[in-house]
Amino acid sequence: MMTSPEPKQIKVVFLVFYHEAWDALAGIHALMAADSKFEVTVISIPRRFSLEADFGEESEVSAYFDRHGVKHLRFNFEDSFEGLEKIKELAPDYVFINYPWQRNYQPGYRVEQLSEFTKVCYVPYFSAPLVLERDREGVAPHLYTQRSHQLASLIFTQDKNIQIAYANTSRGNEHVYLTGTPKIDALVNKVSHGDKSWPLANPGNFKMIWAPHHSYSPAWLNFGNFATMFQDMLSFAGVNPTVDVLLRPHPLMFRTLLDREVIPVAVLNEWLEQWNALPNTAIDADDDVALLFGAADLMITDGISFLAEYPLATNKPGIFFENAGHWVLSELGELAASANIRVSNFVEFVAAFSDVQINGLPDFSKQIAALRTVAQPYPGDAAKLIVDVVKNDYLAETPLVDKTLVTEIAWENQPGTEAAWD
Repeated sequence: MMTSPEPKQIKVVFLVFYHEAWDALAGIHALMAADSKFEVTVISIPRRFSLEADFGEESEVSAYFDRHGVKHLRFNFEDSFEGLEKIKELAPDYVFINYPWQRNYQPGYRVEQLSEFTKVCYVPYFSAPLVLERDREGVAPHLYTQRSHQLASLIFTQDKNIQIAYANTSRGNEHVYLTGTPKIDALVNKVSHGDKSWPLANPGNFKMIWAPHHSYSPAWLNFGNFATMFQDMLSFAGVNPTVDVLLRPHPLMFRTLLDREVIPVAVLNEWLEQWNALPNTAIDADDDVALLFGAADLMITDGISFLAEYPLATNKPGIFFENAGHWVLSELGELAASANIRVSNFVEFVAAFSDVQINGLPDFSKQIAALRTVAQPYPGDAAKLIVDVVKNDYLAETPLVDKTLVTEIAWENQPGTEAAWD
């Protein structure tokens, strides 16, 4: 008696250097890894975040996966095209990426190369598109007109306005799916299940996360307030020993501060020494932020993603320390900002903090519900929806992207977009 051959597995590669946002892909990876229909491979690769830097830090990406028990291959080749050939040998049907800016990839791993032989799937590393571009109306072009957007076979978005914006491009938007993001689903799930971790051991202390952004120029986003408040926050922590202040910097913040000479090296080093010497302060850049959210009593941030993530994950408002010169918030960004207590200087922050300590957090349940309606179109189901799209696309045997259909100049190749290095 003849037996039917086993159905061919769908081969999927997760190509990752921005491990700080692995949670945008982790839920998809977990579902695929547990599904016999898929053969899944994770690959860690080098990266850079400025034009002047050399590619590197693959060991940090690999170490992150080791800490989190993610089996992976290490592609730390000096010649990235050697790695590209090895990816071709794996013959993936799909390659998932979570980072759009192609200049941060080694040349062999850029979407131009990958799209020649496989279907690139793009899941944004950020949890919500909260900002408009300066001097532009409508959806920010960098959110849907980069080369990664143009050549991805499948794109998964958190915002219906972005899905609509793709319709006005030469390729249209039939390949763009409104799914929500696994990143927010994971945050909400972990916090709701009571998962928590806090690196400071000061029983009874009030726990506050301080999460500053990395943008310090009107030319790009301009949300960062660290340089205007870091000395004040050091003094605040010093005179409030019953308050734990956990600094959770954007992964690029310290690099940006020094590269752009926002703060002199000697000044920052002295500050870090004093900060690390206090018993109620610490810096955490690596732990699962959901565990910190679960443990914290309050978060203060100047933006951007945490404006949405913290209220959605905890059902509590944070404090938005707002830089008056930041780029305009999108409709979703305004919903996120409105789900937080807004302050514009350190005096206002201290007053807001004192009010929280005396009266507790104010009720922002309506504002958070309004944010959730837009930011989580399918609560808890984003990863499953993405996996289902991939299965259906595979069964449909859709072709690779026809590059001749793309007629626009990619965003990063247009004048004045050097900020793509950020």
